[in-house]
Amino acid sequence: MEILGLSRVVVENGVVVEVSEPRVEFCPLFFKSRGIEKLTKESIRENVEFRIRDFGIFTERRQMRMKDYLSFGISEIMSMCVSNGTLDCAVCVCDGSGTAIVDDPELVQGIGGRISGMVETTPLQNVIKAIGRDRVLDPETARIDQVAGARKAWDMGYHRIGVTVVKGNEAALLRKEFGERVVLFAVHTSGATEEDARMLFANCDLVTACASKHMWELGKKLGAMQVGNKVPVFAITPLGKEICSIRLKQINKEAMTGPDEPARPLI
Repeated sequence: MEILGLSRVVVENGVVVEVSEPRVEFCPLFFKSRGIEKLTKESIRENVEFRIRDFGIFTERRQMRMKDYLSFGISEIMSMCVSNGTLDCAVCVCDGSGTAIVDDPELVQGIGGRISGMVETTPLQNVIKAIGRDRVLDPETARIDQVAGARKAWDMGYHRIGVTVVKGNEAALLRKEFGERVVLFAVHTSGATEEDARMLFANCDLVTACASKHMWELGKKLGAMQVGNKVPVFAITPLGKEICSIRLKQINKEAMTGPDEPARPLI
C-alpha cells in the first residue's frame, strides 16, 4: 500500500517487510484517530502492524464487515449509497481480492474503511470467499483494474455503478464508456499531478483532496461543495452534491461554505 504520507509499505505473510520514507510528515486524520503526531517510518510500521493485529489486513484473518468510522470517508459514502439505492453496487479494491463488485453496504465499508492506497495484492481465499468468488474480477491473481471491474459489474446486471478511481485517465475512460451510469469517486489523491487533478475534477462526481495542492486549488477555484475538513471531500456534479447532502442529513451536519485551508503541508 501507499499509506500515511505516501510511504510505500510491503506486507508478506502477515509481516511488514518494507517501509519507505513518507513524503508528508503529518496527517490530521491519523492524528485525530490514532494520535500520530509525526509520520515516520517507525510510526507507519507500527500503524500497519496494528492493522494486521486488529483486523488482519493482508492475512486470512481479515475481518470483512465494519460500521461507519468516518463522517465523510468515501467508503462510508459509497456504503450509504448502496444502502439507499443510489448505487446498485460499488466497484472496490480490497487486500486479498483486488478489484471486486460489492452490493452489501457493510462489506463496502469493511473493505474500504480499513485500507489505504492499494498498489498490489495477492489472493487470500477467506477474503475471496467473503466477497464471493464470482464477484472478484480475477480471483486467481487478485489484480486491480477498476475499468475492467466496472465492465464486469455491468455484465452482472448492475446499471448504477459506483467506482473508486485514483488516476485521471481511468476516470476519463470510465466516464466516456459508461456516461452517467457510473458514479466516480476519486481516492488517494495525495501528490496528484496538475493534469491528474484536472482530469479527476472533470470526470468524477466526488473527489478527496488528501495532501494534494492541485486538488485543493481546483476545489477552491471551482467553488466545489466541501464536506469534512480533516480529509475533505469535494462534490462536483449535481449528483455528487446530492449524495453529500444526503450524507449531511444522515449525520446531522452542515456543508462548509468553501474549502478550508489545509491543516498540513501539501505536495
